[in-house]
Amino acid sequence: MAVASMTGFARKEGALAGFAWTWELKSVNGRNLDIRCRLPGGYDALEQFARTTAGEILKRGNVNAALTLTQQEKTGTFRINETALAQVETIIAEMHQRFEAAPPRIDGILGLRGILEVDEPAPTSEEQEARLQALQRSLTEAFKQLQAMRQVEGARLQTLVEGHLAEIERLCGQASQIAASQPESLRKRLSEQLAELLSSNGASLNEERLAQEVALLATKADVREELDRLAAHVQAARDLLRQGGAIGRKLDFLCQEFNREANTLCSKAADLALTAIGIDLKATIEQLREQIQNIE
Repeated sequence: MAVASMTGFARKEGALAGFAWTWELKSVNGRNLDIRCRLPGGYDALEQFARTTAGEILKRGNVNAALTLTQQEKTGTFRINETALAQVETIIAEMHQRFEAAPPRIDGILGLRGILEVDEPAPTSEEQEARLQALQRSLTEAFKQLQAMRQVEGARLQTLVEGHLAEIERLCGQASQIAASQPESLRKRLSEQLAELLSSNGASLNEERLAQEVALLATKADVREELDRLAAHVQAARDLLRQGGAIGRKLDFLCQEFNREANTLCSKAADLALTAIGIDLKATIEQLREQIQNIE
């Protein structure tokens, strides 16, 4: 299964016997699958169909579905709204008496809102059912287009995520080299500090005690366990990417684990170079997290 983004757009147009429509779907990030519909009056039944169809095709994301309808052909007849016309006549008579104005033109009266109406034949139940089914088919195709676009974006995200994982792996390799030399660095540093302190009173340095102290410090500063966990998390993330599908939540959890290990590494680092690598690790992990937030 392909890796999919939660960001996408789809537009699907259709027409049937003078009746035309346009579906527009917009998808952004979301913790769950949330569908919001904007439908014309009389088509509220499509909302449940939209939710069901989206659940069959998508797994996560906030999706807005909007339906626009147009009537391509006008086959109705015109009629005068007598009630509205009577009200306008009364107003005209009053205005004429008060201002002695010239009578209005007929085209001006007909142009007033509500005076001239169009009686359109209501669709039969068979026509209404045919429209509904056509709208449902069109919406299903729109959701498929949306998922296809999300998969295209997902392929781009996968490339970025793999790049961040490779950088984490590279930084872990550098940290492992530094960690291997830490015991000797600690011994040298501690020896120099003790020699400086003992030189004032002429005391000698106990090599056995020095070795014990170095071993204790090395144990506290040992980051090999954190590096092993980071390597395991990198492999787990790559396995998820190969698996594909709705892996966003699992990758997000792995990011938390990445960050936890990087924080521990920084806190245990007894070397400035190792601390710098830890900071670079945290920056790379944050970049990884930002990309993963977009994955379904």
